[in-house]
Amino acid sequence: MRFRKKKNRPLDLSVPSRPRAHLGARVLKALCWLAGAFTLGILLTMVAYILMRGIPYLSPAMFAVKYTSKNASMLHAIVNTFLMTGLALLMSVPLGVFSGIYLAEYAKPGSRLVKLIRVTAETLAGIPSIVYALFGTLAFVVTLGIGLSIISGALTLAIMTLPLILRQTEESLLSVPLSYREGSFALGAGKLRTTMRIVLPVATPGILAAVLLSIGRITGETAALIFTAGTATRMASLFKSGRTLSVHLYQLQQEGRYINEAFAVAVVLLLIVALMNGLSFVAAKRLSRKGSA
Repeated sequence: MRFRKKKNRPLDLSVPSRPRAHLGARVLKALCWLAGAFTLGILLTMVAYILMRGIPYLSPAMFAVKYTSKNASMLHAIVNTFLMTGLALLMSVPLGVFSGIYLAEYAKPGSRLVKLIRVTAETLAGIPSIVYALFGTLAFVVTLGIGLSIISGALTLAIMTLPLILRQTEESLLSVPLSYREGSFALGAGKLRTTMRIVLPVATPGILAAVLLSIGRITGETAALIFTAGTATRMASLFKSGRTLSVHLYQLQQEGRYINEAFAVAVVLLLIVALMNGLSFVAAKRLSRKGSA
């Protein structure tokens, strides 16, 4: 019986071509790209319009120490904005982060307390700012007798941003893989050390996103601050009335005589928000590196 020798065929080293995407998938991908480009275009158009309208009217007089009806200075509003943002975050971030850690790491899963806190936080996150303004007026300005002041506005804004930070912290911690915790426990680390040194650094980007959103909401808030912090044109003082940049912009636009100056204030407000977001991102990145080291 004869056996035929098989010829050695050369190996096919070519990379197999990727299967062509379904028509519906390609259409969906194109729509996603279109939506992203449209959103980015709107953002760039708004920023460019504000810069073109405001930059020509920026002058040294608008940064004078004393506000007058001629210079429409915003230096006091810039100082008040930084102070208001710092005080509000100082109260809301620690409380929101530690509350989120409790809900994600220490609270009993599925308990009534956890469900109640989650529902309450989600409800508070959707309440309009004017409702917070009325609450801040009744609670801090009238009942506690603090009056129209920076501290009253900061307390109101802290309550506004607390639900966002709490829920985002909890979701960020729950998204960390369980294997991280199990590996830390296997090496002999305790619950607190595992949470603070292993889990929390991994969840830092998600917490940072909540802080950045809070910064944007604080610096852009107007209604709540008009009722709680007032509209006085003076430098920062914790227990005295003072306006922030957003309130200053609103007041200039309302008067009708300072439309160009209002656009100049909007330019400075955009730069301050970008600066605060950049500083927060750098700080969170350093904390994440230290925690993972």
